[in-house]
Amino acid sequence: MRVIPWAIAGVTFAVFAPALLNGFVEWDDHVNLLKNEDYRGLGLTQLRWMFTATLMGHYIPVTWLTFGLDYLLWGMEPFGYHLTNLLLHAVNAVLVYALARRLLGRVLTDTTPLRTTAGAVLAALAFALHPLRAESVAWATERRDVLSACLFFVVLLLYLGAAEARGAARRWRLAGALGAFVLAILAKSIVMTLPLVLVLLDIYPLGRLGPWRTWGGAAARSVWLEKLPFAAIAALAAEVSWWAVARNDFFTSWETYPAPARAAIAFYGYAFYVVRTALPLALSPLYELPARVDPFELRFVASAAGVLAVTLALVRLRRRWPAGLAAWAAYGILLAPVSGFIHAGHQLAHDRYSYLSCVGLALLLGGLPAVLGRAVDAGRVRPALARVLAGALPAWLLALSYISWHQTQVWRDTETLWTHAVEVQPECAICRDNLGTVLVNNGLTVPGMAHLYRALEIRPDFSKAEGSLGLGFLQLGRPAEAEARLRRAVDKHPADVTFLNNLGTALLRQGKYPEAVEILGRAIAKNPREVLPRANRAASLAGLGRVDEAVEEYRRAIAIKPNAPEPRVGLAQAYLALGDPRAAREQYEVARRLSPALAAPLAGSFTSGL
Repeated sequence: MRVIPWAIAGVTFAVFAPALLNGFVEWDDHVNLLKNEDYRGLGLTQLRWMFTATLMGHYIPVTWLTFGLDYLLWGMEPFGYHLTNLLLHAVNAVLVYALARRLLGRVLTDTTPLRTTAGAVLAALAFALHPLRAESVAWATERRDVLSACLFFVVLLLYLGAAEARGAARRWRLAGALGAFVLAILAKSIVMTLPLVLVLLDIYPLGRLGPWRTWGGAAARSVWLEKLPFAAIAALAAEVSWWAVARNDFFTSWETYPAPARAAIAFYGYAFYVVRTALPLALSPLYELPARVDPFELRFVASAAGVLAVTLALVRLRRRWPAGLAAWAAYGILLAPVSGFIHAGHQLAHDRYSYLSCVGLALLLGGLPAVLGRAVDAGRVRPALARVLAGALPAWLLALSYISWHQTQVWRDTETLWTHAVEVQPECAICRDNLGTVLVNNGLTVPGMAHLYRALEIRPDFSKAEGSLGLGFLQLGRPAEAEARLRRAVDKHPADVTFLNNLGTALLRQGKYPEAVEILGRAIAKNPREVLPRANRAASLAGLGRVDEAVEEYRRAIAIKPNAPEPRVGLAQAYLALGDPRAAREQYEVARRLSPALAAPLAGSFTSGL
């Protein structure tokens, strides 16, 4: 029996092993990890930042601690970051196995230990190998999913252990569960509904809470009292989560998405993950939220009808099949924080939201071996049919593994990710924009701009595509057209440093130096550690004849990032303008080592051997 957890962990690791070859992707990784130097290490400066940061609307200090440790171990090598994600997911598979054994052992009292163990293995593998898990495992940024889930499962195991213990052992296990819950909240606040899950466990299968009419009695009082610390932490977590999202202005507008639209989004989400669990095809990193949601659109009406029908059916069957209603209720509780009623972001759904919420469905499936065995024993199912069904389960798990193996590789790099997204969601404007942007950045300007134009056809209001088109026109040497596109992007996104820098570059190339200085100054004010806006502002100052000021700006850029070639080239040009060829030569030599192509135009300035 001891070999089973190791086997589950090994299979899980093997299926998602392609993640180890993945890089960082420009889908939050570039903001959280590549451009962010604040988390790199575990010194006092980094710890202070981790426990105060709300980067991209998340307060996740425990997750940042693991990223800081990754940096100490691996530097900026993505292999190590993906290895940590993968190891955590393998641990989660084992924890789900342990959780399933406890719950199935309590519920299925009239079956054999072998069937209970088989059911626990099935539940663990159905959870761990499912393609919906790929996003959380293969995407470095989603460390918060696998880590918070790991701690969540620890809470549940400790709580179940406390239910079977007495005296000091019970108190220590409850204290451990509370401590693990605090850590889980600090890894990702999505676990905030855990107290409701504990109440659900007390109702079924623990039976510590009887019919709801007795919940106010003395017998139930101790059950409620032990939930108070969990509820207090959850309430604080909800408040902090709200603050973090609001601080980054990520909430969607109630004017654009009023209550009926949000209800439609929520019903769609509740149906989506069940359907995708049953049929995990056409998975995408983004299922785009429409500019307007019509609650009477067929997909929303069908989702609402399906969710309500399942709910009513399970309520009617609650006495004959309480496990079904309990699993469905757990699913609803765990999905609630991201269901859509309080909406933030530009998604209808995300695969990663299934990581915790669908674990109850996997546990429910774990009862199948026992149910099938009882049916055979009672003569309701022929043994031959049971063997066929039993043989189909490994084939099904193998199919899930095959899809997960390939879905993990979708996250290999940014271009691979968004190429796949456009293939499965051709009408996703953000997917088109992201693919077009990465192609333009990689020098594939014309095909990249085709995707950007298509993004604007799908969503004419999508101003970020305007900004990416502006970069494309810059690369084509058409700065006036770039300026027009970038001004529209900056009007909608005045704090976007990339758009401000590119607009400044377009102005610089047209000789509009005063405007360029002002726009690039705004970019620097938004992020003083960005090097390119400083280098471009210095070039604009030099264009105005303010060469001494340009030299100082170039030096500040070099101090921020000594290995950036752009300010070195610009500083060499400034020194030449000031009549200091020796200083110019020194900067040119450094630039030539960093980027021979960028420094090449300066080579003729030093043919005299100075």
